[in-house]
Amino acid sequence: MDLRTVAVVTVHLMLFVVACILVTIDIRTHRLPNRIVLPTLAALILLGVADAITSGESAAMVRAAFGMLILGGFYAALRLLSREGMGGGDVKLAAVIGLILGWHSWQALAVGAASAFVLGALFSVSLMMLRRADGSTRIAFGPWMILGAILGILVQ
Repeated sequence: MDLRTVAVVTVHLMLFVVACILVTIDIRTHRLPNRIVLPTLAALILLGVADAITSGESAAMVRAAFGMLILGGFYAALRLLSREGMGGGDVKLAAVIGLILGWHSWQALAVGAASAFVLGALFSVSLMMLRRADGSTRIAFGPWMILGAILGILVQ
């Protein structure tokens, strides 16, 4: 296994640990703390730039930057258009996820982004059918974003 593969696997394992922490916090508090999300975003940007420099391939980093802007921008628009439906933490997490999925591929970005909404909707509808929620029930969306991202990476 070459050094780049080891680095990519290590980064993904570290991201999985961060994802587990964020899922736990979001389910309990409906918050995605800046002290976790923003350093993760900064570290991923630096790692992406380092990968582009050391590999001589900039396409993945360019895709990652666009993924970050596209998904982060989409969630920012949702936040502006919805009344407290999407939190600021979701917007920042979307930038992180957009960067990761964009680095992988456009397909990973599309699948991951769409999966979050499908999974979140299925969960919400299930709760309503079981009469454990109604239209005003707050549901943490970060876990569905993260699960969607994992699916995006796995199915690419």
